[in-house]
Amino acid sequence: MTTRTRFAPSPTGYLHVGGIRTALFAYLVARQAGGQFVLRLEYTDKKREIEGAGQHIIDSLHALGLTYDEGPDIGGPYAPYLQSDRLPRYREWAQQLIDAGRAYADPYSAEEVQQFREEAQKAKKPFLYRNHRPENPPEWDGSTPLRFKSEPQDYEWEDAVMGQLHAGKEAIDDFIVMKSDGYPTYNFAHICDDADMEITHVIRGQEFIASTPNFLNLYEALGLERPILATMPHILGPDGNKKLSKRDGAKDVLDYIRDGYLPEALVSFIASMGWNDGTEQEIFTMPQLIEKFSLNKVQRAGARFDERRLLWMNGAFIRELPLNELFMKCQDYWPAEAADYPEDYRRAVLALVQERMKYLAELPELTRFFFTDLPVNPELISGHKQLKKLSTEELRTLLQQTQATLEQSDFTALDLQNRLNALLEKSGQKPAVLFSLIRIATTQAPASPGLAETLAVLGKEVSLQRLQSQLSYL
Repeated sequence: MTTRTRFAPSPTGYLHVGGIRTALFAYLVARQAGGQFVLRLEYTDKKREIEGAGQHIIDSLHALGLTYDEGPDIGGPYAPYLQSDRLPRYREWAQQLIDAGRAYADPYSAEEVQQFREEAQKAKKPFLYRNHRPENPPEWDGSTPLRFKSEPQDYEWEDAVMGQLHAGKEAIDDFIVMKSDGYPTYNFAHICDDADMEITHVIRGQEFIASTPNFLNLYEALGLERPILATMPHILGPDGNKKLSKRDGAKDVLDYIRDGYLPEALVSFIASMGWNDGTEQEIFTMPQLIEKFSLNKVQRAGARFDERRLLWMNGAFIRELPLNELFMKCQDYWPAEAADYPEDYRRAVLALVQERMKYLAELPELTRFFFTDLPVNPELISGHKQLKKLSTEELRTLLQQTQATLEQSDFTALDLQNRLNALLEKSGQKPAVLFSLIRIATTQAPASPGLAETLAVLGKEVSLQRLQSQLSYL
């Protein structure tokens, strides 16, 4: 049997890391087996649908390189892949249940159902709709909800991640399969769609475990062979105590892309939340993930979302990029002042800061001083642990000595380093004092790449002029 997995989100908001992880794992299972990965959009709740969310899901998957073989924008042999376009098919499946005596029209009003709930609450019993089945329900004409007529039983089933699971008959109830607006419920539609599209693996979030006994009952009623079920544990907030939410700072995946997080880093980071291959390896390329991934190595406990780890991982991927490739990726991230400088100069600047970059959007902060003279910031010296101990005259003397030394340099990085080391000996100062002062004077930035390399890129004229500006200020 060909392995066929699917990602079937509802277009009710942006795609967060939990959804992306489900999509990624489904993608990896399909690719590893040489099967197909399908995108299907679950349009069952028109009230919650957000305009543009479907396209956002498509854009997010494309941005991360999770290419699907069939989907709403590319079609496929089991089209359509939008649930809103599949309404006639759901009516056919619903009729199959009716013909088998496994569905009935729901004649009760919302007020009557609420009364049933309150009676169960007073009796201190769980509310089960099946205890209130109508004896002679009307023929279903679509104007009222259609309910599944369950056959409660105990179930045991194997989950590819969670292992052996079980539930008693009390977990099974008569649920709505078709709403009065003509749309199916998720509980019904996804099973019909999976059957029609020959899906072999259903990979989804932990919130669906409680509903699985109902799904199993419906599979049997429709005469369907159940697919392989794999339940993803929750992604937890930074403190590890609760499910990750927007309030925890988790962003839209496209916001991460816009901020200059590399798709490769995001994929590696998301894959490692709740899965590893049993080794000490922390960073994986997509080919490595396809080769090594397996559902039985997904942990059952929740995985904590640690954005600092994502930042570290993204920096690691940036450092591994060839300079030409990184330069192309940085085209839209340079500070505005860089536009007047030639490409060779910008490449030289990028080569210097590549080791320190954690995401592309911080490029202006790291490089602006290479392109413009920043105003003298006295707090950089007054706030420095060691420089603040020196008198103004001592600072001036060190800067004058630096000027005299750099006047003689050809401004290659090697010559600059040798002259700076000689000045260190001559002045009797520590590197943390002398080199920090020179760095502040020439960059007006709290940090910079290696001093000799930075001066070499800035050039002799700019470096000496900035030393003089600091001297004049003092």
